[in-house]
Amino acid sequence: MPDPVLDVITIGRSSVDLYGQQVGGRLEDMGSFSKAIGGSPTNTAFGAARLGLKTAVITRVGDEHMGRFIRETLAAGGVDTRGVITDPHRLTSLVILGIRDDKTFPLIFYRTDCADSALCEDDIDEEFVASAQAVLVSGTHFSMAKPAAAQRKAIRLAKKHGRKVAFDIDYRPNLWGLAGHGAGEERYIKSDDVTAHLQPILADCDLIVGTEEELHIAGGTEDTLQALRNIRMISRALIVCKRGPMGCVAFPGPIPASLEDGIKGPGFPVDVYNVLGAGDAFMGGFLRGWLRGEPLETTCAWANACGAFAVSRLLCSIEYPTFKEMQHFLTHGSPYRALRHDTELNHIHHATTRRVIGDELMAFAIDHRAQLEDMADRLGVSHDKIAPFKMLAVSAAARVAGQRPGYGMLIDSTYGRDALFKAEGEKLWLARPVEKPGSRPLSFDGMRDLAGVLNEWPVNQTVKCLAFYHPDDPAELRQAQDEKLLQLMEAAQRVGRETMVEIIAGKHGPLKTDTVARILDHLYALGIRPDWWKLEPQADQAAWRAIGDVIAKCDPLCRGVVVLGLERPDDELLAAFKAARASDWVKGFAIGRSIFGAVAEDWLASRIDNETAVEQMAKRYAHFCALWQSSGQGQS
Repeated sequence: MPDPVLDVITIGRSSVDLYGQQVGGRLEDMGSFSKAIGGSPTNTAFGAARLGLKTAVITRVGDEHMGRFIRETLAAGGVDTRGVITDPHRLTSLVILGIRDDKTFPLIFYRTDCADSALCEDDIDEEFVASAQAVLVSGTHFSMAKPAAAQRKAIRLAKKHGRKVAFDIDYRPNLWGLAGHGAGEERYIKSDDVTAHLQPILADCDLIVGTEEELHIAGGTEDTLQALRNIRMISRALIVCKRGPMGCVAFPGPIPASLEDGIKGPGFPVDVYNVLGAGDAFMGGFLRGWLRGEPLETTCAWANACGAFAVSRLLCSIEYPTFKEMQHFLTHGSPYRALRHDTELNHIHHATTRRVIGDELMAFAIDHRAQLEDMADRLGVSHDKIAPFKMLAVSAAARVAGQRPGYGMLIDSTYGRDALFKAEGEKLWLARPVEKPGSRPLSFDGMRDLAGVLNEWPVNQTVKCLAFYHPDDPAELRQAQDEKLLQLMEAAQRVGRETMVEIIAGKHGPLKTDTVARILDHLYALGIRPDWWKLEPQADQAAWRAIGDVIAKCDPLCRGVVVLGLERPDDELLAAFKAARASDWVKGFAIGRSIFGAVAEDWLASRIDNETAVEQMAKRYAHFCALWQSSGQGQS
């Protein structure tokens, strides 16, 4: 067989986890839930991929929305999904979880005849197993005959091809039938039967990982040292004992007289918010070090850090750290015991887990409201015609984009609700405005509870906000605008939405070489770090370089800048594009009225039909895309 192309394949459980958002209450009283992928092997594959490993999962999901959610989330997270089998007869497993306090985490598994429980030997492909450096099997999936047989087959094939076998003991008593449905959080019940099931697995393992209680069930005794010795008599594997805030202890050889005599990495005592999934995050961190040949002390430190992140945040997999985030924590630490309150770590997490959208962004902006209202009033037609026109604009943009990356739209909620629904199916990057048109100081358009409104938006829609802002504005005006932009960032961060901040300075003062750079530097100092900046064309290349220097200094993880059109003639716009190319931070454009203005007037006046309107807007949009792309020719 050729050399492995994957680092690890995990095998077993996959589910959709629904986390109660009302922390401190009973599960019976939860009123809303957040959704994430779950299941120990699935979490581990996702977490290890976040740390840079090439991972895959062998599991089953249902042929329905939740199954597709798991598959799409894994793929977006860099996990190979070739081993994710769609079961046409069974539903995807669900788990409902809550946080009662820092020690009580009510948990219900919905797994009766679900897809991942039907995993079988036929699902284990020899060539696929051999393509990985290691396979990871989990204890819970040995509790059922068919999944157990599937995992044993994977072990045999891995050993046949000289691959490593890792074993996450992953003991859930109620999934072994030892506790009722309402005892999902129960972590240990002594069982000789479970021990008898697990011990034959140990001899073939190269790595065995568990908490002290899990080592008790594998070793057949509640004396931790004796359990370790019992396991060592069966297996030559590296044994790792997880000890929560005390970190972990690794035993590559004979078991010493004390747990403290094993190989350790530092522990990270943090505020415990949710322990669910912490072991999976730990395993992802440990695999990152173990499979890449790091010293055991380093490997333990990485694993402990990943576990610390997990217990300090609400959700499991999607809140696991990226490698950049973990390294920042290990290098700089955190002033917070509750890592979820660390704004720097949260920013790194957000910026390093964003959706991939391509290297550039060419956006058709039709989030205009007041301008189209004025046009309709001048033509004597109803505002009701604005919404259908925006639907035509989506058709035009989709015709040009062809579902390729790098194309997008800005559409408002006032007249663009149906257009947004339509655009969702076209794979376009989408942004929605929140500002009240023309407001100065900035105010939000009928949104007193901004976070509540944003929480209702699809997660892939970017929050766009325009501020007419000049650095020489009166102090009171600047302070009012600053407060609104801070409110925007807080609301967007709370609900996990990306942001685009649009700054127009030239309408309220001179636009000098350093004008916009001064604004961005000030906003960054306040803690305002949007994913995107949307900026007007600048006076010269020096202005763009100054802007780029500020972004590089203050937020090197920023997605970049898009340039406004502002209804400029083509020759001026081409010159503006070329000047913007002086900064590598400029990634594209967002142009509106230059694309739709004349077309809207003709269509609202009934001088052209729908198809002509779509054709003309598509032609104009394609023209500006070509203009942007040509502006980069010859650029170094």
